[in-house]
Parts: sequence; structure tokens; C-alpha cells
Amino acid sequence: MDADLDSLRRFFASAPFMVELGVRPMAVEPGRVRTELTLERKHLQHTGVAHAGVLASLADHSMGAAAQTLAPEGHWILTAEFKTNLLRGSRGDKLVCEAWVLKPGRQIMFTEAEVHAISGEGDEQQRQLVVKASGTMAVTQAK
Repeated sequence: MDADLDSLRRFFASAPFMVELGVRPMAVEPGRVRTELTLERKHLQHTGVAHAGVLASLADHSMGAAAQTLAPEGHWILTAEFKTNLLRGSRGDKLVCEAWVLKPGRQIMFTEAEVHAISGEGDEQQRQLVVKASGTMAVTQAK
């Protein structure tokens, strides 16, 4: 499993926007990925909650990474369509995204993700669902 996590980390490191955002891959298994983002001032909008673009980017790239774990050798996953439901303002110390493949396929894969805002640590930790997302991922030949 460590080799898979190393591979996922290389995948995220190859996406400059994810690196700049600060998204970290934390766990992987076939068709499933967990990522985290420590919230900083640069991630917030004018009301002090995480910007919708940050939340959507976290969910989208995590769903794509989950699909990539099932892609055949020599193929890349590209987002064809995604929907992000913002359930409430995101305040906290970090965001945790769980993404998974609902239905794999040779040409498209259907994915979902949930993003939770996490505040505190240990027994005092609070976890609140802030985003529910779904995506259609295209399986494309690598060039």
C-alpha cells in the first residue's frame, strides 16, 4: 500500500495547481482516495469561509485521482463533468476529502466525493460535511 501512496503523491505533485493549493494525498486503495488541505488565509473568501473554488478543486482532483487508480496503463483520467453541492460554509483547521469511484468503465467512470471541515484535535475534534460532489471522468489515451 505504501507504493500506491507514493504513486498517488507523485500524481498530485505533477499537478502544479494542487501543489500550490496545498492538497496532500493521505490514503489510497483501488477506486478510493483521501486527501487533506490545511486551511490558510489564502483559501478563504471575504466572509472567512473556504472559497467555493478551493472546495470544488479539492473534490474534483480527488475524484479524478480515485478514477486514475483504476485506469489502464497508458491512460489518463480527465474530468468531463462535475457537480459540487456546497452544503454550508466551511470553517475549520483543515478539509478532508474522501473520493471514490461509483462505476468504473473503459471510456467513462462515475465518481463521488465528500468534503468535511475539521476543527480541533483528538476527542475535541469536530467534523462537519460541507460538500457533496459527483463527477464523470473520461478515460483517455496518454499522449
